[in-house]
Order: sequence, then structure tokens, then C-alpha cells
Amino acid sequence: MSAVAPLPVLLEGRDLAVTRGVAKLFQGVSFRVSAGEWIAVRGPNGSGKTTLLRCVAGLTHAEAGSVTRAGDFIYAGHLPGINDSFSADENLRGALALRGVAVDAAAATDALERVGLARRRQLPARRLSAGQRRRIGLARLMLDPAPIWILDEPLTALDDAGQALFGDLLARHLARGGLALVATHHPLAPAPVRELRIGE
Repeated sequence: MSAVAPLPVLLEGRDLAVTRGVAKLFQGVSFRVSAGEWIAVRGPNGSGKTTLLRCVAGLTHAEAGSVTRAGDFIYAGHLPGINDSFSADENLRGALALRGVAVDAAAATDALERVGLARRRQLPARRLSAGQRRRIGLARLMLDPAPIWILDEPLTALDDAGQALFGDLLARHLARGGLALVATHHPLAPAPVRELRIGE
């Protein structure tokens, strides 16, 4: 008997709509992202980019529409999600543990070294700069095997080197058959297959 082929990695939204009070934040938003692709979500401040990503991740209710996620996913909001009392190493391993991803000390140390935090990995996060705190999130992307990335402004507070590092991580993720939906105001290489503009 032949093995059943795995379902392709896919992220799709159909006719999504969200209302805030009496105002329609957005409506009729549809997209489809397949393995090896990423879409840039763009729009002015307050247009609903964060709300859209939270709907896609199942963290916010949409009044209309549907979301299909064929594959495990990782969501990272526009805040770094760091515990100030924990070290970079503890924050990294703790975030992965919450996702059920087990990593040993050597793998965590290597990832933190690759993002430039080797000498600061045992410092409390409160002693790290905003960009260094963001780099913990980059290390998390290195170690989490989820094929779907849903990311809200991942370049915030990162310097040029940090932004280039994220671009490299994204390219490697896509080359492995992953996909991404990313809200960003910044140009990125590799370029998105398309842009999803809301609120314009």
C-alpha cells in the first residue's frame, strides 16, 4: 500500500471582517499563501494589520470569514514577549517549551551566539537593549520547526545587521518549504510574492 502524501503547507483567509465599536476595521480580506511563499501585510497605522494577524492566529474573533491553517504555526506579536526577570537563554528555552519544542542547552547557546547574544545570554532581559531583546525572537525562529510564520513587525528595533539576519532566516525558511504572513513597513529580501494592503 502506498503511503498517503502529506497535505501541502497552506495558510488561507477568506472574506475576513472585523468590527470595532460601530466602525468596520476591515472587511472582505482574502489571501492564500503556499509553501515557499510569503505575503507582506501593509497599511497605515490603525488599519487593522495586527488585528488581522491575530485573527489568522486564532487569538481574535473575526465577525465574518474563515481561516485555514494546514500546518503547525508560530505567532509573534509586535511586542517581543520577553520576561524581564529571565535571561536571554531562559526566555528562549521557555518560549520554545510553551510550544512543545524541546532544545538542549547547546542548541540554545548556538542560536543565541548566531544572533549576537552569546556574551549576554545569562543577563536578565531588563539589561538588554530593545534590539537585543528582539534578537531573542530571531533565535526562537531558528529553533522552532513550525512551517507557518505569522509575524507582526518583526524588524522593530533591529539594526541593519539584525534586519539582514531576519531576511536570511526568512529565505532559509522559505527554501525549506515554509511560508509566512508578515506585517511590516520595511522592504525585505527575499521580496514577497504579493502584498496584502488593508485600510487603504
